[in-house]
Amino acid sequence: MKIAIASKNPVKIEAAQTAFASVFAHESIDIIALDVPSGVPDQPMSYEQTREGAHNRVLNCVDVEADYYIAYEGGVDVFEDGPKTFAVICISNGSEVIFGQTATLPLPLSIYQNLLDSMELGDAMDKLFNTHNIKQKGGAIGQLTAGLETRLSIYTSATVLALSYFANPDVYGSVSL
Repeated sequence: MKIAIASKNPVKIEAAQTAFASVFAHESIDIIALDVPSGVPDQPMSYEQTREGAHNRVLNCVDVEADYYIAYEGGVDVFEDGPKTFAVICISNGSEVIFGQTATLPLPLSIYQNLLDSMELGDAMDKLFNTHNIKQKGGAIGQLTAGLETRLSIYTSATVLALSYFANPDVYGSVSL
């Protein structure tokens, strides 16, 4: 099974590999990593922008021959109890598309202020915790949960949940791309 992932980030690649291998355990998984644009700001600041970015990434890689296309877009939004980060997952088989979302993580107001000042979340976390390239490691989630959850763990979980649509075709209706 060929999976085109709209990212070269090792965390996103591992999440897709792990989730697809778990859901489709009888299949051999071949990952094709692509660097494609999202069409949204580098740091999406709303659920709508985040969803659009994931969808655009999938649309920008469907020219590659694959069985499935997947994209992850990390974003931030303000909820009634404050700013939170999350990711939207978009998966397509070339004709149908499904979206998923990770759990949300509350953000410190100092981090959110950095985002309002045009800094990406990974860079703001690196600045606060004196780390380097945290977005390709545990992410803000790993930092703020002391490793109890990581970017990889929540991306994998959300991907497995979204893949339930494709793993159970007789149960779900069709969702057009």
